[in-house]
Amino acid sequence: MNAQALRDSVIYSWDGWNQALFLIINGAQWPGKDALASAGTFLGDHEWYPVVIALALTLSLARPLWVLPERVGVFVWSYLLSWWVIATLKPLLDLPRPLSVLGDGVVHVVGRPEYVHSFPSGHAAFVFLLWASLAPGAAWPVRLGLGVFAFWVAWSRLAVGAHFPADVLGGALIGLACAALVSGLWWGLRRLRE
Repeated sequence: MNAQALRDSVIYSWDGWNQALFLIINGAQWPGKDALASAGTFLGDHEWYPVVIALALTLSLARPLWVLPERVGVFVWSYLLSWWVIATLKPLLDLPRPLSVLGDGVVHVVGRPEYVHSFPSGHAAFVFLLWASLAPGAAWPVRLGLGVFAFWVAWSRLAVGAHFPADVLGGALIGLACAALVSGLWWGLRRLRE
């Protein structure tokens, strides 16, 4: 299936709802929306991944009741797996971003305009695997904060005009699947050693 066929398929287009939801979220305007969306996209960017890993490790060592130290290992391996999956899928599928599909006059762009490699959203994959990796066994404020962060960053990718909802959902599902797979392997190997 080529990129055009995939983009037009009901799996990706959601019978027109993919573009419709994008236009609703991207087109909604209120004071401070662009700043909030820009901040979410900035904080979910891949340049911050090493910093987030270092913060997670530091927090888990300083406050193991807040974040379990072994969950940081799950997080790091999940990140590496998701990076490989996304780096493979983006150029392989080569789906256009909203700006390429809908045009300048329709898409409200905040920040740098992007045109290619829309599916899946790397930002969404990262924040959802962050949540799924670190939340189990964490203190409730950490779980809540990670969940809010994940949904904020995912929303921001639509709000800044970078992704369609299907891209964000696909990225989120990849992040969750990578975290689940690594968690299962992690605990399986741990049981074998015991």
